[in-house]
Amino acid sequence: MKSLCIKTNNSKILDYLQNELKCSEIQHICFTENQFKNYKNIIIHYISDDDYPYFFSKLSTLLSFMIIDEFEDILMKRMIDKNYFYFDSIERNKILKNCYTILSDEYYSWFDKKFDALYHAIYSFISSNKILVLDGFINFRLQTYTSILDEIITEGVNTYIIEKEYMEFISLLKLYINSQSNHSNVVHLIYKPTESLLLDENKDLILTSDEFFNAKYLSDISFSSNDYTLNSLLTLLPKKIYIHLVDNEMDEFINTLQLIFENRISICLNCEICNLYRYHKKTLTKK
Repeated sequence: MKSLCIKTNNSKILDYLQNELKCSEIQHICFTENQFKNYKNIIIHYISDDDYPYFFSKLSTLLSFMIIDEFEDILMKRMIDKNYFYFDSIERNKILKNCYTILSDEYYSWFDKKFDALYHAIYSFISSNKILVLDGFINFRLQTYTSILDEIITEGVNTYIIEKEYMEFISLLKLYINSQSNHSNVVHLIYKPTESLLLDENKDLILTSDEFFNAKYLSDISFSSNDYTLNSLLTLLPKKIYIHLVDNEMDEFINTLQLIFENRISICLNCEICNLYRYHKKTLTKK
């Protein structure tokens, strides 16, 4: 017979373990709950004289799910508070939400990594120990698992920093726009994700080269069509910008324009200009 004593004073975890053990299909086990001096204990007995790997495997699986279900949020919050204390509480909550998004977007990949790390750590421990003090085990014997959480948190922090810098960038451009006079009345942006062109209020082509506008580049990384388009709009500062979505698709660049120019923007999906470039031109030729 093999036995494992799990020690914890967390009543929620005690209930979790008892419910899971009652509902489990683990064969040849019985369990009891006892109160000792410092801890409440759940003692699980495997009342068979063989196939101990089966017992250790089933318990390792159960305890791995328990840690992910009941402790992961607490661990991530604790790690964020400890390692990123220089962010305020609102910022740390945003980082935690980013972590949830990362886990959700690649759920199965992250879950498999976490589960494997937990399973192997728990199996190794309970196969050679009869007592598992739950809090101590989680805090000090799950280095691989916590390193995975740290990887997720690092990604969440990087995402937050990028988002913060992005919003600061938007705010600066809005301040610039509101402090300048309008240099034109209407501009039409004919837009596809891979290319775009600008027309003035008379439907004549507006050049978007850096030489023509003496543009101050907004990016020191790349000089795509969108960089030139944004520079041009900031140079022209029109009262009204009509965005004609040739492909009928909003993307990050259009969302950025809406944030920067706000109520100056109107989105158009079906007008004479839209249809002209949708049906009669394969590319937005800038000649």
